[in-house]
Amino acid sequence: MKINKNKKIMILGASILQLPAIIKAKEMGLEVIAVDIDKNAVGFKEADIGLEISTIDIPNVVKAAELYKIDGIMTLASDMPMRTVAAVASKLNLIGISEETALKATNKAVMRECLKDNNIPIPKFFRIKTYKQYLDILINFTDNCIIKPADNSGSRGIFLINNLKNEKMIKYAFEYSKKHSRSGEVLVEEYMQGPEVSVESISIDEKTHIIAITDKLTTGSPRFVELGHSQPSILSENVKNEIKKITIETIKAIGIKNGPSHTELKITNEGPKVVEIGARLGGDNITTHLVPISTGVDMVKSCINIALGEMPDLNIKQNKGAAIRYFNSHKGRLCDVRGIEKAEQIEGVKQINIVKDIGEYVDDINSSSDRIGFIVANAGSPALAIRVCEEAIKNIDIDIK
Repeated sequence: MKINKNKKIMILGASILQLPAIIKAKEMGLEVIAVDIDKNAVGFKEADIGLEISTIDIPNVVKAAELYKIDGIMTLASDMPMRTVAAVASKLNLIGISEETALKATNKAVMRECLKDNNIPIPKFFRIKTYKQYLDILINFTDNCIIKPADNSGSRGIFLINNLKNEKMIKYAFEYSKKHSRSGEVLVEEYMQGPEVSVESISIDEKTHIIAITDKLTTGSPRFVELGHSQPSILSENVKNEIKKITIETIKAIGIKNGPSHTELKITNEGPKVVEIGARLGGDNITTHLVPISTGVDMVKSCINIALGEMPDLNIKQNKGAAIRYFNSHKGRLCDVRGIEKAEQIEGVKQINIVKDIGEYVDDINSSSDRIGFIVANAGSPALAIRVCEEAIKNIDIDIK
């Protein structure tokens, strides 16, 4: 459906993660107002208007939305701005999630309580704020457990406690997770073992459309930072059907009626269980790069359509393999990256991106923001696409001292 070229859309975030939405909106003929606290945000160069405001500064974003008389608002690949999206949508009577749904989708403790009340399969969990509470609830675990902030994302503050007799580890895990919690609240959960997936979905008038199921690769214990994704999932049809069923129930439980969702699940020996859900498009280039390759569906454009009250095209047009692999690196100074041109010549390589600058100090991969770059590939199957990524990585020499 053709968009009215006089319409304005506000996009919260103007980093490399939100850049695809800014570019897509411009391609659609929209006036784009980008919001980011970083005055050097790359998206400001593409937007019509760039506003130096924090994406979680609700009062000032609402004022800006009223001032510019926007017709729609959205974000991409970031959880906390969803509360701002909800507040603006409510104030200006725009399409978006409710403020109650935004809280359920951004606070893992509230999310867990909501899913538990709606009989959605989730891990055993406890909400705590103090170290004494923490020590008291650890007696409920006889095996490994996970501690995580109630209100952060990108694997920040997540730690696996794999020895409940190690007092030093137990103390470190609490302090590490607490440091990354905005509210001071953390969750202690049972450690779920099994393959991990995410489900990329879009809901219209309370009907959920599953676009893709993504298989995940992480760094594993103790922080579980994502290092790769591939589509379509290689899980059995029975398991995928169960994943779809639970995902739809989860989306309904937290109240997403119109817009995207990104649901993460672990496939345990008791069946799929929900890790968490975001009321926004999946990050890590999943919805911006992999979904268009594997399905032919433009989820970014679809979400812009929905934000403006237009009907998106969600018809799946193809079934191809798509994969992304992030470079595994260690801390030090990034001195040089060689071999990119050679790797780009490999058949199936779609994109190679280094997100850190030469000369920049990089850390060990403790969260997604520590990763230095990625490779996106396509092929006839997910296994072949992964193989292309791995071959390309072998051709790239990353010098960190």
